[in-house]
This record gives sequence, C-alpha cells and structure tokens, in this order.
Amino acid sequence: QVQLVESGGGLVQAGGPLRLSCVYSDRTFSDYAMGWFRQAPGKERGFVATISWSGGSTRYEDSVKGRFTISRDNARNTVYLQMNSLKPEDTAVYYCAAGGRTPLGGSSYGDYDYWGQGTQVTVSS
Repeated sequence: QVQLVESGGGLVQAGGPLRLSCVYSDRTFSDYAMGWFRQAPGKERGFVATISWSGGSTRYEDSVKGRFTISRDNARNTVYLQMNSLKPEDTAVYYCAAGGRTPLGGSSYGDYDYWGQGTQVTVSS
C-alpha cells in the first residue's frame, strides 16, 4: 500500500517562505505525476500545482503562479512545494497526491490515486 507523508507545515508571517515535503513510500514514485492540493476551512479541496513523472513539466493554479514552485527528487522519492511571498489566504491544510493516469497530473481530485494526510499551513497577517 502506497503511503504519502507530508511535512514542513507551520505558522509563518505574511510575506515569508515555507517549504513542504512529501515522501512516497516505495520504488514506483517515478511512475507517478505528483500534485499538491489545499483545503481551507469551509472550502473544498483545490488544486495548487502538479509535476510530471520526470519533473520536466509543471502547472500551477493561477493564484500561486510566480510564488510557489513544485519540484521532485526521484532518487529520494520526494516532492516539494516551495512557497514564497505567502499570504493569509494561503492558509489551509496542504495535501500531496500521486496520480498515474497521465504524464502530467490533472487539477481534479479524481485524477489522483493516493493522498497524504495533510499538513497545516497558517499565514499570519
């Protein structure tokens, strides 16, 4: 059973950076596109970013373009989300996900097969 474990969340002041990590549990990591989603209180889980199997392609939700960077290290079975210039509206639980249907992951919940348990990010104003 594949497991995804996120880390790196916490409390940060507006304008500051934070880097999230997500470790994938077995050798099939490079077979999967990876994504990051987030869910704020009272809202649905929404797409943040995705990266292809090889790491050569990425896509971002419009509100995070230019501020967030998704990357992966296939040798370490890890995907990262570097978040800069954080805003209070970025406050949410952040989830990583693995999807094997397409080389570059989609932006919908159903495009992904495996999910982590989430890590809380809180941005204070």
